[in-house]
Amino acid sequence: MDPLTSSLPLHAPLPTDVEGALAFARALGSDATLPGSGRTAELLALLTRLARHDLGVARTVEPHLDALAILAEAGLAPADVGVAATAAWGVFAAEGGEEPLVARPDGDGWRLDGVKPWCSLADRLDAALVTAHVGEGSGERRLFAVGLRDGSAVPLEGAWHARGLAEIPSGPVRFSSAVAVPVGEAGWYLSRPGFAWGGIAVAACWYGGARGIGAVVAAAAARRDDPHLLAHLGAVDTALEAARRALAEAAALVDGGAATGSAGALLAKRTRASTAAACEEVLSRAGRALGPAPLALDEEHAKRVADLALYVRQHHAERDDAALGRAVLASGGSTAW
Repeated sequence: MDPLTSSLPLHAPLPTDVEGALAFARALGSDATLPGSGRTAELLALLTRLARHDLGVARTVEPHLDALAILAEAGLAPADVGVAATAAWGVFAAEGGEEPLVARPDGDGWRLDGVKPWCSLADRLDAALVTAHVGEGSGERRLFAVGLRDGSAVPLEGAWHARGLAEIPSGPVRFSSAVAVPVGEAGWYLSRPGFAWGGIAVAACWYGGARGIGAVVAAAAARRDDPHLLAHLGAVDTALEAARRALAEAAALVDGGAATGSAGALLAKRTRASTAAACEEVLSRAGRALGPAPLALDEEHAKRVADLALYVRQHHAERDDAALGRAVLASGGSTAW
């Protein structure tokens, strides 16, 4: 059975809100499946299933699993960075703004000061892995583990106005002399193999959301014999099958040791691009196939469409396509096609 379409035997019913998703994440603990461990397909299947159920739930759990994977890749456990094993984690690695986050040595430790953008659920999490600038004018960034419950990390109010993923506020956070523990050396976060693998895991969440939308199209097509509706369903099936195959192949390559270095980066770019294109096709086809009624009258479908439309924008369209093109050329032009 294909792990990407199977139903994983989970220990509890799927959560239905952020609080339940955080409890689900905490309960995973040491049972969390890590990418590159020989069970990457299982990890992607879990994220797909969560996202098919509710994208907000997946958007809560995925960064937690990513943080645990990053710590493991660095040879660390939560306790090694002063965080409880049952903590709920986030990963705050976006850059930008007028007060970039800066790390400075403080005795035997480090402190963080500045404003970090795009910090999802910062008011609900226990800890986060956060990138910060180190060295005067060097441009280098380093990853740090930071607790979020001591008052040194304060979300800025009024920044989140999204209609999709409305329950996952992801505004900026001001860090004020926050105690931080280094995770890896400067530059390690972006250069490690797991950076690419984490990007593939996010694509599995997009795919799960698109499957949920596709199911609504399939149900509508089953209710009435409409050639246009059938054509839209055929296009949806083509898109979802392409994404499924891309993710399945990516999982096999990661576990087979063929997704490190530039090969891993190229694989992640391809997988994310393929999956994002599939999601955009499904969103477009579903809107044309179903019309306005489910967007206005079906709460679950309307939420899923809004959630996916925002979530998939983590793929930066033509900018990421251009990065893929550069990676193809840098690989020597060796492609499967």
